[in-house]
Amino acid sequence: MNKCDGNPLSRRNFLTVGAAAGLGLSMSDMFRLQEAQAEIKNYDFIEAKAKSVIHIFLPGGAPQQELWDPKPYSPIEYRGEMKTIKTNTGEYFSETLPKTAQIADKLCVIRSMSHGEAAHERGTHNMFTGYRPSPALKFPSFGAVVSHEYGPRKNLPPYVCVPNVPNEYAGTGYLSSSFAPFSLGSDPASGGFKVRDLSLPGGVDDARFYRRRSALEAVNNYFAQKNESDQVAAMDTFYERAYSLVSSPEAREAFNIEAEDAKLRDEYGRNQAGQRMLMARRLVQAGVRMVTLTYGGWDMHQRITDSVKRQVPSFDQAFSALIRDLERQGILDDTLVMVSSEFGRTPKINKDAGRDHWPKVFSVALAGGGLKKGYIHGASNATSSEPEIDPVGPEDLATTMYHQMGIVADKELMAPGDRPIEIVDGGKVIKDLLA
Repeated sequence: MNKCDGNPLSRRNFLTVGAAAGLGLSMSDMFRLQEAQAEIKNYDFIEAKAKSVIHIFLPGGAPQQELWDPKPYSPIEYRGEMKTIKTNTGEYFSETLPKTAQIADKLCVIRSMSHGEAAHERGTHNMFTGYRPSPALKFPSFGAVVSHEYGPRKNLPPYVCVPNVPNEYAGTGYLSSSFAPFSLGSDPASGGFKVRDLSLPGGVDDARFYRRRSALEAVNNYFAQKNESDQVAAMDTFYERAYSLVSSPEAREAFNIEAEDAKLRDEYGRNQAGQRMLMARRLVQAGVRMVTLTYGGWDMHQRITDSVKRQVPSFDQAFSALIRDLERQGILDDTLVMVSSEFGRTPKINKDAGRDHWPKVFSVALAGGGLKKGYIHGASNATSSEPEIDPVGPEDLATTMYHQMGIVADKELMAPGDRPIEIVDGGKVIKDLLA
């Protein structure tokens, strides 16, 4: 009987002084081989719990005290003028969120988000990429990474911004511009809403459309042979996706918000918050992998009570309707909803009755996507000036989001100059959030 004793030059046997000497390798050569082997990463398969993400971004810095993390026992100069409301889980939100309080048993709220960037653009960068800004490299947004890792589904763009690309950090960073978001170009709440470039121009029938496509492909092939730049490849990708959208009735229908029942549109609210969130639900249900939408302006340095009373009711109505609607459609567990902002607001009301920038502690609300329901993670201290329990950084939030989508966050993507860069550097999955 033949006996297999193993490969004498297996990794373990190879990296020995004897094997190294037998191959004419010095000790320093051996150490270099060991280091090279250590740098090779193995990525375990992660089962995706979330098929899509809806990222609701509140630009300007939403106040945690007037939303998710009220401080009713602090002096009025800290707690502000708003009272609290008891949720259906026994926790307390600000009184500004009465409808959301009724669906708190479906939410997962992080009250201990923290980073060190008090400038709008830097905080926004953190919350769209999971990285602190760097002068040496532009990092890709969550949506661009998802687009890179998964690509289109059902002839729909993998990454859509509603109504437009909200900031430069929502783009592709060091990734090819072919992974850029598709933006609607107009607001779903506006009268006569129509998605830009989604229909054929007047006088162009299907036959003419396909002739133009054939001619364009010939031109593209010529330039592709002459120039292998990212711009040429990206334009070719954009044209292909545009053709898929225009030529697919199912894809076009995903953007047709008029097809929704009037009562459902009223439930969401006939306003920016309501119709943008309803559009987001239509898109993820149709196959879009990530929708980023923005609502409002939350840089409330003056008269914060008036600003909150003006903006939050529409958000409260729309967000609670979105969560209920996703559940009715049977896709809440497959869809991760994330409400974030670049930072929070100062613990103390300022001289202008507002709150200033405060990145040390703020809140993020999550729902669906395989996360716990009716759960509060972490805590801020009594004045909402810093985390008291379980601080969470943007890199942790990003890593957890990617994990739920089946993406390994420390996987290395290739940046210009053949530089391997981790999707997220140093983040950890927040296991207490997982169902």
